[in-house]
Amino acid sequence: MGKALPPGWGTTKEQVSKVPMQWRWLTHTLSRSATLASFAILALCSLSEDAVALLDEPSSDVILVVTGNISEKNTADAAHLDRDMLLSLGTETLDTSNPFEEGTQHFVGVKISTLIEFLGASGNSLTVTALDGYSVEIPMDDVKNYPVILAMEWNGQAMSVRNKGPLWVVYPIDQFPKLNSEEYSSRSIWQISRIDVHK
Repeated sequence: MGKALPPGWGTTKEQVSKVPMQWRWLTHTLSRSATLASFAILALCSLSEDAVALLDEPSSDVILVVTGNISEKNTADAAHLDRDMLLSLGTETLDTSNPFEEGTQHFVGVKISTLIEFLGASGNSLTVTALDGYSVEIPMDDVKNYPVILAMEWNGQAMSVRNKGPLWVVYPIDQFPKLNSEEYSSRSIWQISRIDVHK
């Protein structure tokens, strides 16, 4: 806000010409500062909008919602992902036995570590929840130390809800015998719909 002129100083051309140079310089400086401040506020608002819009919107049905300690979002507090968005991260092929099926199974999916990195997530654990509300806790070390995937295809077929889809946490138990235990089998949740990242 500009300062008022001293009493007796009007705004006619003759009166303005009598305003001391110091006062005219001060009012000009204040006006210029206010303009610069307005530009700065607009720039900050623009940066804020860009920060929220870093992640694309899904173009088809959402199959996974990720919340918690993540930096990349496409809603106010979550990342909503469709199948194509997950596939765009790159897929991994995993041939391994599975505690819930007989023989070697063929899976294709996205490494959870890749998804975590893509979303700028950090923390100590993940709560993974299925469509029916059942959930498990997975330590972040699991996905950092082993190529655990969110399987999207199983034995050459896209996974439907009836067939443990749309997503299934699969551990590479044949490649890492340590993982062939009840501890890790209990984390192999299927029909996944949500992941919450905890600090």
